[in-house]
Amino acid sequence: MLNKVAAFIAGNRLLDREAKHLVAVSGGADSVALMLVLRRLGYDVEAAHCNFRLRDAESDRDEQFVVKLCQEQSVRLHLIHFDTKIYAEVHQVSIEMAARQLRYDYFEQLRQDIGAGMVCVAHHQDDAVETLLMNLVRGTGIHGLTGIRPRNGHVVRPLLCVSRAEIVSFLDSIGQSYVTDSTNLVPDVVRNKLRLEVLPLLRTINPAVSANIVKTARCMAEVERVFNQSVESALSTLFTDNTVDIQQLLEQPSPEYLLYELLTPRGFTPTQVEQLYDSLGGQTGRVFRSETHELAIDRGRIVVEKRHEQPAALRIPETGTYCYGDVKFRFEIKEGREASKSPDCATLDADVLKFPVTIRPVQTGDRFCPFGMKGSRLVSDYLTDRKRTIFEKRRQLAICSADGQIVWLVGERTDQRFAVGDATRKVLSITIVKNDKTE
Repeated sequence: MLNKVAAFIAGNRLLDREAKHLVAVSGGADSVALMLVLRRLGYDVEAAHCNFRLRDAESDRDEQFVVKLCQEQSVRLHLIHFDTKIYAEVHQVSIEMAARQLRYDYFEQLRQDIGAGMVCVAHHQDDAVETLLMNLVRGTGIHGLTGIRPRNGHVVRPLLCVSRAEIVSFLDSIGQSYVTDSTNLVPDVVRNKLRLEVLPLLRTINPAVSANIVKTARCMAEVERVFNQSVESALSTLFTDNTVDIQQLLEQPSPEYLLYELLTPRGFTPTQVEQLYDSLGGQTGRVFRSETHELAIDRGRIVVEKRHEQPAALRIPETGTYCYGDVKFRFEIKEGREASKSPDCATLDADVLKFPVTIRPVQTGDRFCPFGMKGSRLVSDYLTDRKRTIFEKRRQLAICSADGQIVWLVGERTDQRFAVGDATRKVLSITIVKNDKTE
């Protein structure tokens, strides 16, 4: 037992012998064995125990057992009590998820407070097998077939190299007692059903099923490393300026999975990814939304952007400098009729355009008379001709006269009706201010 764990720690570079480490101790066989093994291997450890107040007297029994054990082993113990049910209600999560969030948040804060290197938890081979089977039952990809990782940030699992039977045998050999969580003995949740019913049945088919599943998980972990490198390389080439060229995507060996890897971190569900993939040959303009992002199919491209709230219109009563969202505008009246040629500055006839004016996003049905063109055009048609995406169209700003006519499609064109001409005596200059340190 000691040799296997020592080799596993070294092989995965889990623990620094010069550092202090925190061990999560529930009082069950796994965590008790973990603390004792690490101490026998010469590591400096402190223990942490969480009382979630979920099992009445049994929870208090576990706490008392851990207190006594740490006293006997001369291990410093950190205790905390949680009102897990109230936390679950407030955060609208399951009891299981509430307990997980509470303990890992506590462990990380305690780790920092005591200057510990790692938080050691007692997951073992059987836990890894159960996790893989749970993922398989629920539906999973390559990542879910790798079991439990030896390390996740500052959380390490030194016992993943041994089985539950080996752990119990070790404790029996040294005469060490432990407590048993009675809720683990009832097949009422998925993990318990797998542990108490499914795995025993699988062992009647092959007694080595757990060891074989662990070997498979290790192989899948190696496959995952190669796969991740390939996916990252492909996405770095395909995903540029928040867009993906659909034709280039479809030329990849697994375009749908690349979409999955690109979009699930941005909040899109596997079902949405599947729907998007089925829509790639469809018409431009279809939009998909997650809680944080939006994407659209746009002229042979997939465009992905963070969701933004549309700002309200801003009324400008007189000359001066005004901020609209992240954009700063300067309004000035100048003598003469010199016209600007910069896309960041509009010069309009100040006698034709009177204050107040308004800054707002463009709206459906907006029209204007683009300078240099004949007649009026829908703003949406003009922006389509300019090859703007649906999101760029939505963000497009317009400056409007008091009666609502667009006088400047910001950054694009002014309106012919308000243009500087031979009769102009003074101009209203509207400038987008960039990095102006004089303001």
